Amino acid sequence: MRRQHGVLTRRQLGRLGFTESAIRHRLAIGRLHPVYRGVYAVGRRDLPHEGRWMAAVLACGPGALLSHGSAAALWGIGSEWKQIEVSVRRRSWPRHGDLRVRSRPSIPRQDVTIHRRIPVTTPPGIILDQAALPISHSSLERLVNEANANEDIELDPIALRRYVALRPGEPGAPRLRKLLDPDTFRLSDSELERLFRPIALAAGLPQPLTKVFVDDYEVDFYWPELRLVVETDSLRYHRTAIKQTRDFLRDQVHTASGLTTLRFTHWQVAHDPRHITEILRATLRVRLRPAGAAGAGSRPR
Repeated sequence: MRRQHGVLTRRQLGRLGFTESAIRHRLAIGRLHPVYRGVYAVGRRDLPHEGRWMAAVLACGPGALLSHGSAAALWGIGSEWKQIEVSVRRRSWPRHGDLRVRSRPSIPRQDVTIHRRIPVTTPPGIILDQAALPISHSSLERLVNEANANEDIELDPIALRRYVALRPGEPGAPRLRKLLDPDTFRLSDSELERLFRPIALAAGLPQPLTKVFVDDYEVDFYWPELRLVVETDSLRYHRTAIKQTRDFLRDQVHTASGLTTLRFTHWQVAHDPRHITEILRATLRVRLRPAGAAGAGSRPR
């Protein structure tokens, strides 16, 4: 039996042939270091994150698994973990003052997996769990975006919507369904800029100006040399008649001054960059075409 991320339980040590006196001796000479009751670090007192997570799971007994924010950190998504969070699939569990332990006897088997040799909830389960907590809306959106971009996960939002539809009774399901609605999906300004710039560069455009005033209107992205404006909309803020009228007026003023205005949704920026790249490339070809050149602009396939 090999140690798991540098930690072993008292029971595992017994299976390896260590008696109680042998365990006490190794504790005395610093070969073993207590992490939690009955769980020991082998050879070193300080443990990396994965060692601490594994120790926490072992301390909570059979069927325990890393969950919530700690599980997100193990998968490499979301914010950094603070208090270690563990779920147990029974109605009672050992108390550990520095752990957040949740009793979840009905957690579905398909929401449990092994990642980096640590029992953990799956990425869809993590996102659904986090949606039930009072985390900020932007934090939940970032979790969805990072799960989609993470090479170990690549969780498509469409697949995540299907997953949520199968769990309508879960506390986080209504909030997550609303978030995943393509008509209301929204990125923060910094996340939007971070995601959109590589898309524009891939289409062959130079770096844009951001949040500048053009024709007395603030625009999201602007290429003065191409006379091109890109606006990115979250439809939750563009539904009222007044706001729609303002957008139409803005676009009309830009067109009258010789600008081309393109509008993309936040959802397209986050989850359909290929379409945006094709549109930008086609627009770039038209803008760079010599004046009077024959032929209609080609439409991207």
